[in-house]
Amino acid sequence: MYDSGSTAFMLVCTMLVFLMTPGLAFFYGGLARRKNVVNTMLMCFGIIGLVGALWIVAGWSFAYDGDGSLPFFGGFDQLLALPTVSTLLAQTANPPADATYPGIVDIAFQMAFAMITAAIVTGSLAGRVRFGALALFMGIWVLVVYAPLAHMVWGGEGSLIGSIIGALDFAGGDVVHISSGVTGLILCLMVGSRRGFGVMSYRPHNVPFVALGAGLLWFGWFGFNGGSAFAADGIAALAVLNTVTASAAGLVSWLVVERVRTGKPTLVGASTGLVAGLVVVTPGAGFVEPWAALVMGAMVSPVCYLAISHLKARIGYDDALDAFGCHGVGGILGGVLTGLFCVPELSWTDHGGLLYTGDPALLIDQVLGIVVTLAIVIVLDLLIAFAVRAIMGGKIRVDEADEALGLDISEHGESAYPAFSGLD
Repeated sequence: MYDSGSTAFMLVCTMLVFLMTPGLAFFYGGLARRKNVVNTMLMCFGIIGLVGALWIVAGWSFAYDGDGSLPFFGGFDQLLALPTVSTLLAQTANPPADATYPGIVDIAFQMAFAMITAAIVTGSLAGRVRFGALALFMGIWVLVVYAPLAHMVWGGEGSLIGSIIGALDFAGGDVVHISSGVTGLILCLMVGSRRGFGVMSYRPHNVPFVALGAGLLWFGWFGFNGGSAFAADGIAALAVLNTVTASAAGLVSWLVVERVRTGKPTLVGASTGLVAGLVVVTPGAGFVEPWAALVMGAMVSPVCYLAISHLKARIGYDDALDAFGCHGVGGILGGVLTGLFCVPELSWTDHGGLLYTGDPALLIDQVLGIVVTLAIVIVLDLLIAFAVRAIMGGKIRVDEADEALGLDISEHGESAYPAFSGLD
């Protein structure tokens, strides 16, 4: 018999993770300019439909099909999720001995992960990219980059990063945050900066939207990290506690940095610090003790703050809503710190954190896993981007006049604020 508690727990966690993408739409929408808020939010909502369909068509099969014999890729046996119902009926009559809930739940749970990952990418491109070009890129990306990467990390025995290299990623440091943040960086470098970048001041147009989005993300993240234990057990409870702890520390740490740097703590800063704390603990949520989660959250905000306020200006890339500065940088830091703080008894491998064992093996594996993730994502991103540019006839970016008018009107013919004249 399946465990009814774990089944209910996983269903609730799945619904919580689905909530994260609409939450991200509010978070990004509040950060955007008034003339681009509809476009910014629609990029997230469009991802829900696009990825939801593609996950059933091929994404689930590419990520988790097969017996683990392929290190880079799942397989083709579950295209269109065709064996799902027959498998469900067979397992209902005779559940696998090691299964605590129906395996069909995993299809939806992992679909929600794919949605939020793809949606994070869109923040780097706000205010200047054609909606059709972005949809084409993300449709290819979720099948060619995200799904195989999920297999490499979470595909079980024989998978490249999770098994052969032995890197730990509890809920998506490599798969979700590094992949999305680095993809955002690659795309914003290729597309170029917004008009007036470095000269004009880009301020969030709706701070309450930012706080609402951060709150929805925070709530959904409990399912994101807690559900990655795949059982209603002590590890899930630890992951939830660490999620709260790191996010609280990240929020406080960001406010302290703001107070020191600018003299004034802000609600946008508190919301960003909350998200940064969630990002950094994701790879280690079920592997570290609460004190370590506290340290991770306290460390991530100064690092991400410097990346957003100084690195971006120094290098000159226009990561509009800081997808790389928060998710890419925070995910890399979280993966490295997991190699330091992982409790040996909780590790999925034979190695524990350097702080406990004095053995650098896990830390080396974590760094190697991150390097491999970066290499795979960067190479595939560039190939997909050049292919999309060729398909679109080079027209990935909107015209200068349309950018000045705002993408809400030029791309979608609607405005979040009908009385708004177009100047901001």
